[in-house]
Amino acid sequence: METNGLRLMALLVCGAFPLTAGAETLLLRGATVHTVSGPVYSPGQVLIEEGRIIAVGETVEAGDAGVVDLEGLHLFPGMIAAGTSLGLVEINAVRATRDTSEVGEYTPDVRSWVAVNPDSELIPVARANGITHAQPVPQGGIVTGQSGVIALDGWTFEDMTILNPVALHVFWPGMALNTTPKEEYRDRSRWKSLEDQAKERRKRLEELKDFFAEARAYEKAKRAAEARPGTEFKEVPAWEAVLPYGSGDLPLMVHADDRREIEAALDWAEEVEYRIVLAGGRDAWRVADRLAKAEVPVVFEHVFTQPARATDPYDAHFKAPRILQQAGVKVAFSNGLGGMAASKTRNLPYEAAQAMAFGLPREEALKGVTLYPAEILGLAARLGSIEPGKEASLVVADGDILDLRSRVTRMWIAGREVNLENRHTRLYEKYKARPQPEL
Repeated sequence: METNGLRLMALLVCGAFPLTAGAETLLLRGATVHTVSGPVYSPGQVLIEEGRIIAVGETVEAGDAGVVDLEGLHLFPGMIAAGTSLGLVEINAVRATRDTSEVGEYTPDVRSWVAVNPDSELIPVARANGITHAQPVPQGGIVTGQSGVIALDGWTFEDMTILNPVALHVFWPGMALNTTPKEEYRDRSRWKSLEDQAKERRKRLEELKDFFAEARAYEKAKRAAEARPGTEFKEVPAWEAVLPYGSGDLPLMVHADDRREIEAALDWAEEVEYRIVLAGGRDAWRVADRLAKAEVPVVFEHVFTQPARATDPYDAHFKAPRILQQAGVKVAFSNGLGGMAASKTRNLPYEAAQAMAFGLPREEALKGVTLYPAEILGLAARLGSIEPGKEASLVVADGDILDLRSRVTRMWIAGREVNLENRHTRLYEKYKARPQPEL
């Protein structure tokens, strides 16, 4: 009985670390190696040991490593889905499967990664198209909480989480005013005058600024207490959560789309000296030079969003990443937030491909789903390119990974090969084998 119990415990312990279990010393050879940060080797070789990339080149010394022949295929770093609701939403129409929000407008101590559902059917679907990591974002208020980065493989959220926190999320209050006449309102009791709307907008902005002013005051009070040994200081979880952002160690990810919102956020960030990343960024191309000057990267969610104004050209958002890139802004791509966006995370590479079709250089488009999100999220030393010392999270495809016609054939996350089976492939096999009518 005791022996069986110990055996069971050993099995459970081994199963608790899926990202390292099964990692081998491998030589991947024969593929066209797209390093992203350096040259393309065609063909090239990559040596993996204990989940890390040891060497990359046309030929490398491999010793007795196992050989994986990838002749005729293409090898890429795994893609990173920044700014997503993947893992937090399963079926948008079913409330019990949505875990994106908490009660309250200001909840900085919320941690999105603990709410990730490891059994989500959407995760293997995204993985099968070359996405190895994601940043689930908390939503629902103004300061909605912190996000971490997860690997798209693991038994539990602890298994999957590779870095936390990476950003504190601020959804900038809307700046637009509703000019609909009262008589055209469906529910006239909810109608507000332009003056009342403007007053409410000012109030929300002041509340946001007051929140971070209080956070700074808490930080000063804590430092003062630490400087006086024996001074009693009561820690507050909400304010403790904001401390790394006030010091600039981590960025605020500000979600804003309208030009007025973006400019107001930039003005505020300059005033209070917070480091920010712009997410959403629908009108970011209109203030590209200012974003570049402030060195604010953009997680762009609107490649396939219809133009917001009747005066905008049809391709305004297709060209936006190119305009930002020409100005010197670092652009990462995202499918956006919300339930439907979670199910479309698999389409991330096609956001970059569409921007490429409208002028964005291919190398920039590829970086926008690999290296740039890694840099924005503080993971550039670990992910985003194929370099010695980085994690062996790699994707094999039969063509360019940004090409809709290409198919992902194999994947490794931290040196461990991952099964690409998913709900789509299971349904395909099921219905391919259905009985055929007799003719």
